Amino acid sequence: MKLHRLARREFLVALGFLAPSLAGFSIFYLIPFGQSILNSFQDRLGGSFTLSNYKELLLSSSFQKAASNTFLFTATSVPILVTVSLLLALLLNQRVFFRNWLRTAYVLPLVVPVASIVLVWQILFDWNGVLNAGLEHFGFGRHDWMKSDWAGFVIVLVYVWKNIGYNVILFLAGLQNIPDQYYEIADLEGAGSVRKLFGITLTYLTPTTFLVVLMSVLNSFKVFRETYLVAGAYPHDRIYMMQHYMNNMFLSLDIQKVSSAAVLMALCIMVLVFVLFRTERIFRSYME
Repeated sequence: MKLHRLARREFLVALGFLAPSLAGFSIFYLIPFGQSILNSFQDRLGGSFTLSNYKELLLSSSFQKAASNTFLFTATSVPILVTVSLLLALLLNQRVFFRNWLRTAYVLPLVVPVASIVLVWQILFDWNGVLNAGLEHFGFGRHDWMKSDWAGFVIVLVYVWKNIGYNVILFLAGLQNIPDQYYEIADLEGAGSVRKLFGITLTYLTPTTFLVVLMSVLNSFKVFRETYLVAGAYPHDRIYMMQHYMNNMFLSLDIQKVSSAAVLMALCIMVLVFVLFRTERIFRSYME
């Protein structure tokens, strides 16, 4: 009986500490999203139940372009980010003479404001920017990077540079949690570097890798800030993302389309997260 009362008391105390956060989450996230779900099924005029909002959304050429660009960006940038982060973490986990300099370099994007980051990339890729000045100096012509298909490459580069530090920290934490005894036993058995990499390092980094992939996928849907500040509300067709579409629909007060797009985007993210967790569970059970 005493244990039951003690557990109940601790639960009430924990709930009291969580109450401000739960209230803020409910007011600013949960309740507005629930209202968006209701708006997505309501008629624009009478407020009656309808599915026409989703039909018009899926048939919209702007939405199709935004959805395809967002999917292509995620499918391209996430593997690049995860691979580069893993390679850099493996490098920093070794004893190299420029390790301290690299650690400072990859942490720097985490503390620099987004507006400052965008200003640097604008100076670099603008028509009169540093990159075009360098190309012209070596006899090449100028290139309008943000108004051509190269804009997608620029946004991927900005995304990788902005998020690589966080992923490297996660990978380094995972690498340092691998017991040194495994590598010592592998050395005694004559295993080479490649065998130790795939048999020990990557195997025991599997949970960390799934976490990094999950965070990278979620962060890929937040690239709108950088894209908007670099290219404006109506960028080149190659980098017209889902967030651009929803932002433009909001400015035109088309609440039904904004709500429908937000619901579909949240549904896609939930499906991706479910697939990642399911894959991790299957792989972990296989390893056990």
